[in-house]
Amino acid sequence: MMKPGLYVQLVVADTGVGMDAETQSHIFEPFFTTKEKGKGTGLGLATVYGIVKQTGGFIWVHSELGQGTSFKIYIPRVNQAEEQIGSSNPATEAPTGSETVLLTEDEQDVREITRQFLESGGYKVIEARDASEALQLAAVHQGSIDLLVTDMVMPGMTGQELAVCLQRGQPGLCVVFMSGYSEHAATEMADADPSVRLLTKPFSRAALLRTVREVLHGNPPLEPAPQRTLQ
Repeated sequence: MMKPGLYVQLVVADTGVGMDAETQSHIFEPFFTTKEKGKGTGLGLATVYGIVKQTGGFIWVHSELGQGTSFKIYIPRVNQAEEQIGSSNPATEAPTGSETVLLTEDEQDVREITRQFLESGGYKVIEARDASEALQLAAVHQGSIDLLVTDMVMPGMTGQELAVCLQRGQPGLCVVFMSGYSEHAATEMADADPSVRLLTKPFSRAALLRTVREVLHGNPPLEPAPQRTLQ
């Protein structure tokens, strides 16, 4: 039930084919998708739902077959002073490095922006579309790979399986798992191993570069990573 208060409303609507009641009842479930196999992860709306609930907000969907779909998102209004642009504190700026990173992500848009974030931080990036390509590139790479940044859910081999394969040839390889939905097994790995981090999508450039620096230096996280759960 929506709590009384001030909210900011965001409305997203289309004029597409719409959804029936059965489909609507599952759209926020992780890994549920109506797309063809290999065309979608089923994590998009689950991630949106998690972010909205994390802020204390609410989301409603209305859809009819042949009439399109509309989402209404309500985010609690924040009453605080506006931050002044240009007064950044050097101590809070994203750290940089020069290590080699193997980036594995099957979603092209996510892969490209992650590569740009990493390269802007000074890292050399080896870019792979899936685990199979990542293993091939790692096998022919001249020199060491300092860090694996990989999506958790990919067609074929998962991010965890890829990490295990690469660590057989390079014990101690640091790993950052990217996930739109915090898988339990990955969370346990991150808690137990200081060379592993779990980075929840969507993430900012600063969050990515801080996480990379922390895992490469073997330091504990500066801030606890946000955990999103569906309710």
